[in-house]
Amino acid sequence: MLARIDLRGSALPGARELAGLLPRAATDIDSVLATVRPLCEDVRIRGAQAVREITARLDGVDAEDFAVPQAALDRALAECDPTLRAALEEAIARVRTVHADQRRTDVTTQVVAGGTVTERWLPVRRVGLYVPGGLAPLLSSVVMNVVPAQIAGVESIAVASPPQRDHGGLPDPGVLAACALLGVTEVYAVGGAQAVAVFGYGAGSCEPVDMVTGPGNVYVTAAKRLLRGLIGIDSEAGPTEVAILADDSADPAHVAADLISQAEHDPLAGAVLVTPSEELADAVLALVPGQVTATKHSERITTALDGSQSGIVLVDDLEAGLRVVDAYAAEHLEIQTRDAREVALRVRNAGAIFVGAWSPVSLGDYCAGSNHVLPTGGCARFSSGLSVQSFLRGIHVVEYDEQALAGVAAHIDALAGAEDLPAHAAAVRIRQRT
Repeated sequence: MLARIDLRGSALPGARELAGLLPRAATDIDSVLATVRPLCEDVRIRGAQAVREITARLDGVDAEDFAVPQAALDRALAECDPTLRAALEEAIARVRTVHADQRRTDVTTQVVAGGTVTERWLPVRRVGLYVPGGLAPLLSSVVMNVVPAQIAGVESIAVASPPQRDHGGLPDPGVLAACALLGVTEVYAVGGAQAVAVFGYGAGSCEPVDMVTGPGNVYVTAAKRLLRGLIGIDSEAGPTEVAILADDSADPAHVAADLISQAEHDPLAGAVLVTPSEELADAVLALVPGQVTATKHSERITTALDGSQSGIVLVDDLEAGLRVVDAYAAEHLEIQTRDAREVALRVRNAGAIFVGAWSPVSLGDYCAGSNHVLPTGGCARFSSGLSVQSFLRGIHVVEYDEQALAGVAAHIDALAGAEDLPAHAAAVRIRQRT
């Protein structure tokens, strides 16, 4: 459990080569496209009937209508355990507080007298938000997807989550309760690639959307890749992962628990400890088996921690550790070191950073106020987590008067000539008074 990779005693390679040495889940999205493509095409052509047949075959639920009735949403909220409802309300409040500060304002720049460029920020009109419901019904993902979309000003929001046989073919009651709390009334009991196809093409009472966000399995991700261009997407999410950069000041029980908590998500989940302390590594390895045995999903966790995507990376010092975690570019990165905040501020690549002993990833999954829909698989090198910005489009509004255009006409003429596009120059010259 948790194989060791020893990078001590020699110079670390460059970032790209170093990333190839580190544990990471192998996900081959292309390998499932052959399965996903005909499924999505079937939904495009036959609509609701195709969705019904696919859902019956894959989820064991045969429902004539996959739209969740308002009565079911109301009932889920009414029957929601008061403790869970209070937790959802607190999570919603905190996520709203953080995401409210992400609002964008229009900015007008005067380039020259009589010439301005205004950048307007306009929301996507309609979005489809996917909430997984396989190994774990992620009702917290309802909060993480819906809140930034609402704050961005998206006018039409639909949620899809897989039907559950144990719940009469409806999505998990917690998912429905979260939707009801957030005022989402358009919810569909459909999962997997077929849910993305429903959003992309429209089916039944679901009209096509402009954008799909939310995590999912490899089939969901493949469908998002297939329909990208027809719809916008947030990212191609892979298995979840955590990296922990820790020194000998870290509590090994905390480190072990945090590795295990991420492995609980999925047998493909990645859990990586990066440390210059062999003593800490030994202590964590000694504690992990007992903590795994004591938890509910021990088999799933053991598979994840035994996998090639998980391990302990030994480095010479924290400087080397920082290079390693930047090369890894984790979805979630914990810093459990002395002067943890100072160390965290030196990190360049991570989806979200959790600083110090009292900021575990579990906090961010639920109630930190941050968003837990984050880039995986090293994509944090070039992309960000879900935010209000994800649902906004920047549009430049250009407004020049006659004198301002005349003042730049010669430059346009020169540039158009250099590009051999004379009609571009002519469109300016025709406006000049003779």
